[in-house]
Amino acid sequence: MLLKNDILFELLNTEDYISGEALAEKFNKSRAAVWKAIKSLQAQGYGIDAVTNKGYRLTDSKNLVSAQSIRAKMKNRIDVIYCGCVDSTNNMCKRLLADSKQGMFLVAANQQTAGRGRQGKSFYSPKGTGIYFSLVLRPKTALQNAVTATTAAAVAVCRAIEELTELKPKIKWVNDVYLDGKKVCGILTEAVTNFEEGIVDSVIVGIGINISTDEFPDDVEGAGCLNVSVDRSALVAKIADELIKIAGGDYKSFIDYYRSHSLVIGEKIKFIQNGRVSLATALEIDEAGGLKVQLENGEVTTLRSGEISIRKIES
Repeated sequence: MLLKNDILFELLNTEDYISGEALAEKFNKSRAAVWKAIKSLQAQGYGIDAVTNKGYRLTDSKNLVSAQSIRAKMKNRIDVIYCGCVDSTNNMCKRLLADSKQGMFLVAANQQTAGRGRQGKSFYSPKGTGIYFSLVLRPKTALQNAVTATTAAAVAVCRAIEELTELKPKIKWVNDVYLDGKKVCGILTEAVTNFEEGIVDSVIVGIGINISTDEFPDDVEGAGCLNVSVDRSALVAKIADELIKIAGGDYKSFIDYYRSHSLVIGEKIKFIQNGRVSLATALEIDEAGGLKVQLENGEVTTLRSGEISIRKIES
């Protein structure tokens, strides 16, 4: 690892000043090499305060997103890759998997030029106003059980937002995260299957959160943002740690949380299935994450992930 990356990792893990002498001794480098690395980091845009007889300290790291800053705040030791701009983080994960990359890993970007959502929709991902990342999980589970990663991701996002801010997000079935009636987060889960063994070899969970995005294209409806000051790397790290913890565990360990944060239970809704629009009342979410609804004719049916679109009817 480059010296500047080592130094950045150290600065991210302390709120106090670190002397150049201490950094030089820790990494067995000269004071001049440390100074040169600090200058390189500053040139890259990192706010580093340098004070004589004190040393160096990051001045404001809340908006800082880098591989080092995410890795420093994660409990799980996995590979983290950061890009300034990509077509989509999910696509980059697919390319890395095709190149035989092993283990769990995370890809984050400052901007996506072709961010994707469910059902072929695009996800607006402008530079600097959101966080966009994909986590590759290795569940080694039966094909039919991999869908749990979708609901687990929504829970992980909400838990992280609640822990790091005072916001109270809700989940619009299946996995969109809403705040004050506006969509602030989109989630796209894609499975990479091993058909010979009949298992999901890896699951790519793509997550995009609007942090301060307040202008959207004309074709983007109902979108909003968190509109709070939050440590972006800490948010990515917390979501990833939460998702790793729950995605491979007992479904019941997070389904109650998912239910309690539902945006649609008890509401009149309409759903689109096979091109046909139906009206119904959302009754409950079952143990498998399906949405049980009552149709206008009184019939009760359960909607499953991936089959439908659903929109809350505004009164």
